[in-house]
Amino acid sequence: MEGKMDLSVVVPLYNEEGNVKELHRRIKDACEALGKKYEIIFIDDGSTDATVKNCEGLAPLKLIRFRKNYGQTASFDAGIKNATGEMVVTMDGDLQNDPSDIGKLLAKMAEGFDVVAGWRAERKDPFMKKLSSRLANLVRQILIEDNIHDSGCSLKAYRRECFRDVDLFGEMHRFMPAILQFDGYKVSEVKVNHFPRVHGVTKYNWKRGMKGMVDMISIWFWRKYSSRPLHLFGGSGVVLSLIGLAIIIWMAVEKIFFKASLADKIWPLIGVFFIMIGVILFIFGLLADIIIRGYYKEQGRMNYAIKEIETH
Repeated sequence: MEGKMDLSVVVPLYNEEGNVKELHRRIKDACEALGKKYEIIFIDDGSTDATVKNCEGLAPLKLIRFRKNYGQTASFDAGIKNATGEMVVTMDGDLQNDPSDIGKLLAKMAEGFDVVAGWRAERKDPFMKKLSSRLANLVRQILIEDNIHDSGCSLKAYRRECFRDVDLFGEMHRFMPAILQFDGYKVSEVKVNHFPRVHGVTKYNWKRGMKGMVDMISIWFWRKYSSRPLHLFGGSGVVLSLIGLAIIIWMAVEKIFFKASLADKIWPLIGVFFIMIGVILFIFGLLADIIIRGYYKEQGRMNYAIKEIETH
């Protein structure tokens, strides 16, 4: 299994001692059935049980071990950056994803897609976990509009080129299809199997949900204003300043023409406050614009991606 691979299967593990051996067997069987040259990459995310010990003797296997628990997104990032396959498949290590669905993802990708996401149409999770996921998906559709039914499903397939300029932070692994879609990659999805967890406990909690929500807002910003932050902050500042100016003018008219007393009114203060906040937002937009331009210059790229250049 040396050299460049057709397929890399990347799986984060955190305290999954009861799952790793069976998971490896299922992935191996699925990949061999496809007849492709493959590699299996497990990332131990600082497990405190026998996960690493139970990986001993498994082959083929590339095991990446973290010094401590860094989270699922960091694990995916490390696994993807150490993958050599032309296609990269990610999945969970809890045996809830079905490795036999890898073939479905690759078949859909063969239709010309760059990213294919799994859709757990019939989830086998507790009610509260399914409810929180549905609420998160609703918010995601409003903010991101990626047309993916199930962004939380880790079972996804990517072409290697998708990760050329991508680094994963926070809980952003679940939004990779949306991020890549913004860059012009073709994204689709297929329905996949989902099994109830048998061994171990879920790592999902409300903290991860909140982190995911913050990352979603971050992606919304990058999608809309990553190359033009002045339009967001500067535009908001101009609007607030105009509202504040209108309030001041209104108060001046009341005072001059209608002899109204302004001593007991808060509106002049509100008007000045809006103008000040507007000016601050506009200045913030200018600074953000300078920072963004510096970011792209430092990265040696622009806010667009070229697929190919043809010469005739």
